[in-house]
Amino acid sequence: MAILLILNFVGNGFPPIIRNNARPIIYTILSLTFLILLKLWTSGRSNPAERPLHGKVVLLTGGTSGIGAQTALQLAQRGAQLVLLTQSPDSDPFLVEYIQDLRERTNNNLIYAEQVNLADFHSIRKFATKWIDNAPPRRLDMVILCAATLTPPGGKRKESEEGIEETWMVNFLGNFHLLAILSPALRVQPIDRDVRIIIPTCSAYIGSPSLKQELTKQNWSPGKAYARSKLAMNVFGQAFQKHLDVYKRPDGGIMNTRVIFVDPGLARTPSTRRWLTRGSLWGLGLYLVGYIFPWFLLKSPSMAAQSILYAAMDGNLGRLPGGKLIKECMEVDFARGEVKDEEVAKKLWEESDALIEKVEKAQAKRRATEKARDEAKAQQQKAQEALAAKKKKEQEQKDEVQGLVDAIKKGKEQEKQKAAKTKKKTKAK
Repeated sequence: MAILLILNFVGNGFPPIIRNNARPIIYTILSLTFLILLKLWTSGRSNPAERPLHGKVVLLTGGTSGIGAQTALQLAQRGAQLVLLTQSPDSDPFLVEYIQDLRERTNNNLIYAEQVNLADFHSIRKFATKWIDNAPPRRLDMVILCAATLTPPGGKRKESEEGIEETWMVNFLGNFHLLAILSPALRVQPIDRDVRIIIPTCSAYIGSPSLKQELTKQNWSPGKAYARSKLAMNVFGQAFQKHLDVYKRPDGGIMNTRVIFVDPGLARTPSTRRWLTRGSLWGLGLYLVGYIFPWFLLKSPSMAAQSILYAAMDGNLGRLPGGKLIKECMEVDFARGEVKDEEVAKKLWEESDALIEKVEKAQAKRRATEKARDEAKAQQQKAQEALAAKKKKEQEQKDEVQGLVDAIKKGKEQEKQKAAKTKKKTKAK
C-alpha cells in the first residue's frame, strides 16, 4: 500500500487538496517548527553530568517549592542524605507529609528537616552552632542555598522586627550569617572530600544599583531590592571563596571547598508567578488565561534545576578553583565587574558583620528581658498558687474542726434527747 502511494505521488505529484492549500500548509508547518524550536530553546539544557550521591550530606534551603523542590527530588533519587532547612518546624503537618512523600517517591529514607528561619538571626545561629558543635566534625558535602523571597511589583516595603528590609534579610543577610557560622565545619572536612557551596543567583543582578549606593526607603522598589540582594550574594560568595582559600589546613593540603554560582534562568515557580501576577487575584486570573505564554517562554522547575544539578555533580568543577558561574550547564562570565571588587566585598562583609552583631545583641537582651519577665511571672503565679493552696488547706482545716464541733454538738443533742426520753419513761412507770 505504501509503495502504491509513493508511486502515485511520483507520477501525479501532490494531491489537489494539497496543491490548492499549499501556502496555508507551508505556513502551518513553519509555525509549528518555530514553536517547537522555541520551546526546546526556552526549556534549557539538561544536565550532562551524572554520578551517584550515596553518602553525600547536603544542606538545602528552599527545598519545599519551586526549583528547590526539584533539586531535592533529583538529589534524593541519587541517594544523597538531605537536610532540608525550612521556616516551618519539623512537626508541621505539611512538612511531615512532604518529607514522607519525598521518601516514598525516591526510596530514600535519609531525608530530614531542621527549622531555620532565614529572617531570624537567632534561629540561624541556633541551628548552625548545633551543627558545628560536634566531635568529630559532622560530614558536610554540599550547601545549596535555594531559598529566596521577593515583593511583587507595587508591593509595600516590609521589615523584620529589627527594622531590616525583608528581601535583604532573607536573600542575603540570612545566607551570609549561615555560611559564616558553618565556615569551621566546611574547612575541617577531609582533604579527599569534594565540598561545594552552590549559590543560585539571577540575571537581575546585572541591573542592580551599585552596592556602593545605599538603598533608602525613598528610592526603594521591589525590583531594586531583589536585584541588589542577588548582587550582594554574588559579591559575598566571591569573598567567601577567598576566605576559605587563605585558611591553612593542619594537614598542609589545599582547600577542598568551592563556591559555585548558578543562574537557573526564568522558570514557572511560585515566586515568578507571584511577580508576574503582582500578587493579585486579577493578575492570577490573567496568568491562567494566558498560561500558554509562560509555558512557552519559561522553563519548568525541573529544567531550571538542571544547572544546579550540574554544579553539584560535574567532576571538573571539583578540581577547578571556586567562584565559577554556571548557566545552562556551562561556565559563563559574570556580567558585572563589581562582583569581584575587593573593596566592595570588604565593606559589604564588615557592614553585614557589624549589623548582625548589633541585632543579635539586641535580640539577646530582649530574650533575657522576656525570660526575666516570664520567670517573675512564673514565680508570682507560683506564689499565688501556694497562697491559694495554703488558704485552701486552712479552709479545709477549719471545715474539719467545724465538722468535729458540729458532730460533738449533734452527739450532745442526741444524748439530751435520749436522756429526756428515758426520764419520761421513768415518770410514766
